[in-house]
Amino acid sequence: MNDNLDQLSIDTLRTLAMDTVQRAASGHPGMPMGAADLAYVLWTRFLKHNPTDPAWPNRDRFILSAGHGSVLLYSLLHLTGYQLSLDELKSFRQLGSCTPGHPEYGLTPGVETTTGPLGQGFANGVGMAIAERFLAATFNRPHYPIFDHHTYAIVSDGDLMEGISHEAAALAGHLGLDKLISLYDANRISIEGSTDLTFTESVADRFRSCHWHVQEVNGHDWKATEEAIRAAREELERPSLVICHTHIAYGSPNKQDDAASHGAPLGAQEVAQTKEALGWPPDAEFWIPEEVQALFRKALERGRQAQDVWQDLFERYTEEYPDEAALLKCLWEGELPDGWRDLLPAFHSDDGPLATRRASGTVLNAIADSLPTLVGGSADLAPSTKTWLDGYGDFQRESPTGRNLHFGVREHAMGAILNGMALHGELLPYGGTFLIFSDYMRPAVRLAAMMGLPVIYVWTHDSVWIGEDGPTHQPIEHLAGLRAIPNLEVIRPADAGETVVAWRVALERRDGPTGIVLSRQSLPILDRRENAPAADLERGAYVLSEAPAGFPDLILMATGSEVHVALEAQGILVSQGVQTRVVSMPCWKRFDAQSESYRDRILPPPVTKRLAIEAAATLGWERYVGSQGAVMGMERFGASAPAHDLMHLFGFTAGEVARRALEIVEGAPRE
Repeated sequence: MNDNLDQLSIDTLRTLAMDTVQRAASGHPGMPMGAADLAYVLWTRFLKHNPTDPAWPNRDRFILSAGHGSVLLYSLLHLTGYQLSLDELKSFRQLGSCTPGHPEYGLTPGVETTTGPLGQGFANGVGMAIAERFLAATFNRPHYPIFDHHTYAIVSDGDLMEGISHEAAALAGHLGLDKLISLYDANRISIEGSTDLTFTESVADRFRSCHWHVQEVNGHDWKATEEAIRAAREELERPSLVICHTHIAYGSPNKQDDAASHGAPLGAQEVAQTKEALGWPPDAEFWIPEEVQALFRKALERGRQAQDVWQDLFERYTEEYPDEAALLKCLWEGELPDGWRDLLPAFHSDDGPLATRRASGTVLNAIADSLPTLVGGSADLAPSTKTWLDGYGDFQRESPTGRNLHFGVREHAMGAILNGMALHGELLPYGGTFLIFSDYMRPAVRLAAMMGLPVIYVWTHDSVWIGEDGPTHQPIEHLAGLRAIPNLEVIRPADAGETVVAWRVALERRDGPTGIVLSRQSLPILDRRENAPAADLERGAYVLSEAPAGFPDLILMATGSEVHVALEAQGILVSQGVQTRVVSMPCWKRFDAQSESYRDRILPPPVTKRLAIEAAATLGWERYVGSQGAVMGMERFGASAPAHDLMHLFGFTAGEVARRALEIVEGAPRE
């Protein structure tokens, strides 16, 4: 055996990676073996964390953006004393284990974010660093550094190939996020082979041009890596990239530097030969030398001491700054400060017409003062999305208490950065863009839903009714696609009143993201004395306007701007003797979660004749209209013309809705 304890510890990480993947007959051994040196240095020399309290607010954040190397993270968590047993490593990638193929937030203690889709973790780190800077500037006081920690990430060639890394790196450099340090495991191997096939740019020059501090080291020289991380921590103006040149599957006699080691077990014979080459007993499986275990477990005492010092600091802070401390405790418990609901505006019918995007902006500004950690912005669209907080300044390197974030034209990075902000724990993050551009951020939205993060998306310009901008900017399939994402609540309010409730629902939701889908065009504000209260939006769908006389012959269902068309059509139909109910359905998922009795009350069985109206793809409405119903939607892309002309072209007028409804009622086409 190697007498050098550092080398012995590093090789323990390598052999655990080999054994874990070999036992599972599945996984990625190459990256953990190659990155073992730099991970060891970071976790034993620098990372501030407490394995007995993974949620300690002032811990350093560690992100394994190269999530395919998850076994490296699981080994570090086990060795340093997190609640992750060796048996869990032996159950790697198996049903019911806490060691899935890629790290999953909320499943494994110590995992800060779900990674695997490359580039997402890198961008999450930017969000976490933004959160740390904002919170430090907002809550820290002289001699009370309540928030003072770093965000570290290990990223791969693949992470830095993905476009999201370019977007996020540019913003991080612009903001000068000096407590963000990324270690780049530059092994120059991807699934198809050498990165010379596709990735020959100078990463160092790219990051320098984005205003990052860049260093390059031999990633297997742990002393050089330690010096580089120390230098990165001393950088006070820029985020840091440490390029660690490594060998994938380091130590493997036949698979080092071979793409075959990326995503498959080495094989029993190669595992034995590699162990022998490392000076390891070839037949020792999942072996952790006692001195190695003792070295890693020092993290327990270091973590306890660091948190005890911080806890003492926070108790003194509480005495001197009780209001700030009370707010932080509230946020750490997942609660919102009292009083904000009382500030929600009320809209009346004579205040309209009003675009729901404008109503949304009014809501944001009404509650901003009562929610000091409500922070967000847009992808260069604040004047259009109405996501600007008046009087709260820009978040920039020279003004870190500003609550308005400028993401630039970077929807994908915006989505992942919002996730990082939410993962930090104290912020209420939101981000805005046009609904059509939700396509650019969809991977990050999906991960927010998977992680159950309370991120709020403000998606405006919600239909073909944006008019002259034409089909490139007119969303068609987007509502259906977003509704298909599990745990994402999509709310399309019909008027300003529903918009207020949509924001309340979104802010009170703590177990997943919400997309508020808003109109560009002005809409009437419904007279709630004549119609059901907007608060009924909480249940996803509700009877907005009942049939005047008894059980309805027909139910009209709609969302957003089309609700008003349904109400006009109701008047026509009732005048022709058709008892018509209008149901506003702003959020399908909330409606589906209601009791069967409530759902039957809104859409009563046996199946009533029904017509759904939405200026979007019809997919999904079939579950609500039933066999005797129909859907009026968009089966084609839009066109460039004034909205009024498009409504007539595509048939979204009260007269055309009434005609289609009568066809359903009578069972025959009408001219």
